[in-house]
Amino acid sequence: MSSLPRVAFMGSDAIAVPVLKYLAVEAADKVAVAGVFSQPDRPKGRGKKLQPNPLAAAAQELGLPLLQPEKPGAAEAEWLEAQGVELVLVMAYGHILRKRLLAAPALGYVNFHASLLPKYRGASPVESAVASGEAETGVSLMRIVPKMDAGPVLDMEAVTIDPLDTGASVREKLSAATVPLLARNLDALLAGTADFKDQDEAAATYCRKLEKADGQLDFTASAAALAARINGLDPWPGCFCEVGETRIKVRQALVLDGAASSNAPGEVLAASKDGVDVATGEGVLRITELQRPGGKMHPARDFLSGFDLPAGTRLSGDEMRPLILQGPR
Repeated sequence: MSSLPRVAFMGSDAIAVPVLKYLAVEAADKVAVAGVFSQPDRPKGRGKKLQPNPLAAAAQELGLPLLQPEKPGAAEAEWLEAQGVELVLVMAYGHILRKRLLAAPALGYVNFHASLLPKYRGASPVESAVASGEAETGVSLMRIVPKMDAGPVLDMEAVTIDPLDTGASVREKLSAATVPLLARNLDALLAGTADFKDQDEAAATYCRKLEKADGQLDFTASAAALAARINGLDPWPGCFCEVGETRIKVRQALVLDGAASSNAPGEVLAASKDGVDVATGEGVLRITELQRPGGKMHPARDFLSGFDLPAGTRLSGDEMRPLILQGPR
């Protein structure tokens, strides 16, 4: 067994792959990765064959011991103790960690949470930040405590949210941001000298698990709010509206700078190869990609060749469900 400090990693999502690779490769002179915990293989694709999630697949490629319990508990705590694991790092694991498990490593657990805490605690911090029109988000390195995402924070790495960023593109930025965040804090974590600061509970906000219904658009909202919602909820759950009785999915939207309209919210002002311009409660929204039922997502030019949206067409929707809560749910 290596004389280096032994750590374990817990995760199940592609967002955590870069920081796992950093631990196993670039930090191999500082730590020994005793094992990786991840969700069990699940059936995927048309053939419904069992496949590992991206983090589990990365662990296998790196040759790291992989543990995939259906529900981690006492047996996994005993494994951590037997392996001499001193520190556990977690990102997007998908399991609640109970007290017995949390007590196993001497240096405890640290979690990479994909927001600038105390904002966006909860299940959908990336998508909710983009969909709420934030100009910045980030990753917080925090202690795990029994209360959801409420542990003290050691450090943060911020990333910008550009106007055309989507939930997917911001996830990629945050995924990369985990590496410098850990790199500058790993020594202190291993030495037990890391200086964690309590969060400001009064400033905490919460985001819930997303549902398909969250993609509903309300054109009485501002163009800025609609563009943020459409881009933030891409790729899932995706946003939609109705043209008569036909549901149209939409993707990639922007605010037309300086444009204004007195037309009714939801009315198509123009439709061209550049996009479909729609009146809103404030400003003009341009939608650049659309999808009809049973079809594929297409740029506006290709979509309009098979689905006419002349000026005056009404895009309808309903009230958009709030994504941000003031307390846990």
